[in-house]
Amino acid sequence: MKSIFEESSYQELQNRLEQLDEKTQPTWGKMNAAQMCAHCQGPLNVGLEKIALRNRPGLLKRLLFRAVRSSLYNDRPWKQSLPTARQFVINDDRDFHKEKDMLSALITEFHQAKNKENWIVHPYFGKFTPEQWGKMQYKHMDHHLRQFGL
Repeated sequence: MKSIFEESSYQELQNRLEQLDEKTQPTWGKMNAAQMCAHCQGPLNVGLEKIALRNRPGLLKRLLFRAVRSSLYNDRPWKQSLPTARQFVINDDRDFHKEKDMLSALITEFHQAKNKENWIVHPYFGKFTPEQWGKMQYKHMDHHLRQFGL
């Protein structure tokens, strides 16, 4: 599995993102390109400790999340139209160029944190190693770039 911490994978994500424009249509899902860029900022911001997820799930849901957590960073692609945290659902209109620039900057910031050793405990999925954080962020970005044919 690729990782956002690897230079080649980081560059690949940035190059694919650069190809996205506001007219690019998704092959599945409800988000437009601007909404997708806004959505993808959420998990990066969580890992960078810029936002905290509200509404921590109950014990039963946390156990379920932990049971599927390896799917966040393994080599198997995610299914289309999976549910997401309420905070990451983007329904309103967004400025494409602003959201794309912010996403690109967050990808860079996350990549630059590659030597960080003490990552937060994810409120839904529990503790991740730095390697798992890098793979998880790459996989999320890859999933949504593929959503837009990139």
